[in-house]
Amino acid sequence: MTETITLGDIPIEVTRKNVRNVHLSVHPPDGRVTLVAPRATRLEVARAYAIAKLGWIRDQQAKLHAQARETPRRFVERESHYLWGRRYLLNVEERESRPGVRIDHKRITLSVRPGSDRQKRAEVMHEWYKRLLHGAVPPLIARWEPRLGVRVSAYHLQRMKTKWGSCNPSKGNIRLNTELVKKPKDLLEYIVVHEMLHLVEPTHNERFITLLDKHYPGWREAREELNELPLSAEAW
Repeated sequence: MTETITLGDIPIEVTRKNVRNVHLSVHPPDGRVTLVAPRATRLEVARAYAIAKLGWIRDQQAKLHAQARETPRRFVERESHYLWGRRYLLNVEERESRPGVRIDHKRITLSVRPGSDRQKRAEVMHEWYKRLLHGAVPPLIARWEPRLGVRVSAYHLQRMKTKWGSCNPSKGNIRLNTELVKKPKDLLEYIVVHEMLHLVEPTHNERFITLLDKHYPGWREAREELNELPLSAEAW
């Protein structure tokens, strides 16, 4: 069961679980705050703990709010777009043929029919990005399943505003943010491993951290790098 306490203008989601210590987290990209406490913890004790950490919470939220954010993409000639952490200039071709995208070492070329608006161009790019992710994700899952001793029954790609990924342990599913296609591939791998480990341990408790340390010891650096990269423009 999750309850919400409010400290000034900051709502904090409080969940009591079978953990030994309190875990306070500020989540990218919007600074959502969660507190996981031992099951016997009274709500007023959780509040007191959060109050003692209020300065830290505000510092973390300020860092996230100051993080660079992309301006909305217009999908026009020579606009910057990113793929696997690298910047490309966009080349737009208007012609009477099936829309599509191709890439060379310097440019991403978007082919659309004459008169296509920004929304249509965005849809073509988004579908191309998803195809690239569908090519990249299954090999990562296959690589990590025997290492982690789990099986992913299905994975899904979707736009997410507040998470890089999520997991449904009861169904064996993981979900990944399509924005990950714009980040370096090693950061995609970190998120895939993170979500797959939730099939072993559903919560962010001490056991989960121990598993991350064991299987992906560079996860802290990967998380920090991911959270420092520009966020997408939330125009959808």
